[in-house]
Amino acid sequence: MPRHYVKDTTEFTHLPAGVEYALHKQTGFLTPNDRFFVCSAGDTVALDAASWRLTIEGDGVARPLSLGYDQLQAMEQTTVPALLECAGNHRRLFQDVLGERLDKRPDITEVLWGLGAVGMAEWRGVRLRDLLTRAGVDAAAIHVCPIGHDKGIAAEQRMQCPMPLAKAMDPDTLIALAMNGEPLPPDHGFPARVIVPGWVGTYSVKWLDRIEVSMTHRWVPRNTEYYVLRGEHWPEKDYAPARGAPITAHTIKSSLALPWPATLRAARQVISGYARSPDACIRRVEWSDDDGRTWREADIVSPNLRYAWVRFCFEWTAAPGDHTLMTRAFDDKGRSQPERVPFNIGGYAFNMIHPHPVEVLA
Repeated sequence: MPRHYVKDTTEFTHLPAGVEYALHKQTGFLTPNDRFFVCSAGDTVALDAASWRLTIEGDGVARPLSLGYDQLQAMEQTTVPALLECAGNHRRLFQDVLGERLDKRPDITEVLWGLGAVGMAEWRGVRLRDLLTRAGVDAAAIHVCPIGHDKGIAAEQRMQCPMPLAKAMDPDTLIALAMNGEPLPPDHGFPARVIVPGWVGTYSVKWLDRIEVSMTHRWVPRNTEYYVLRGEHWPEKDYAPARGAPITAHTIKSSLALPWPATLRAARQVISGYARSPDACIRRVEWSDDDGRTWREADIVSPNLRYAWVRFCFEWTAAPGDHTLMTRAFDDKGRSQPERVPFNIGGYAFNMIHPHPVEVLA
């Protein structure tokens, strides 16, 4: 059954739990709101800002709060440029590059994201730590759990994903009210959503209803069943009651902004792409057209910020025939893309250096 979206998604690829905007159609640093991918368990939720309220509660706060939209707007606002990316972005490459079948979770219809379940925006709103401080958060609290108005999948009554108190108190973790200078669009969480920079998109809960702060570890489907690394490299016994290792921060990666596979004309071509790191600036991006025997440095042609992606480009003389292009990113914390990644049952966190197929026509 088709999902309900408010924006026009005609140019998007429709998948079981969202819509993907092809990466090769992006040309700038910021992704326009009407071209930003959407990942949701159900239809877009329609909420009235005049009657909506956000509650901060739980045994981890001394003074529970209930705030309306205007009250949040009246608080000190901050802007954080940050990309938002689904943990399953590039999932299809486990099949296309490594030949690993993504059919290991029979109870879930896998969302075969290509390269486009990612977007870059400037988010503006209230620091979550300001609300938690106002509510008298206990310094010994374990989890801060945003809960949305939308229903989750399977056992989830409401969409929710807890984060540790330290991440919630990070000055860049926001209750976002605006996206790229406009009020949050309905498909992206109006009136308010969480933005957790550097962490995978499932933590950035949309259509906020309440935030529960707990003195004990909170287990929900998203940190026990759905967003965990499962497989032979992550024995379940080591992570119980979760079925694998929790997925939190992004991985360092780079992607070419080309169709998959790409078809080009024989000529001097300017090839572009995007690189990103969990929480550091990109130091350099390199590219290869000979299976990694020779690497050349690409030019970074956009702002280079802690939680943002960077746009890079390079010139390539495209000769007729079949080719593969490869890129690899390095960040300021010494991280770089791996040559290979182990397969996990959910198809998450694919960030290996990979061949991008290109056919060049005479």
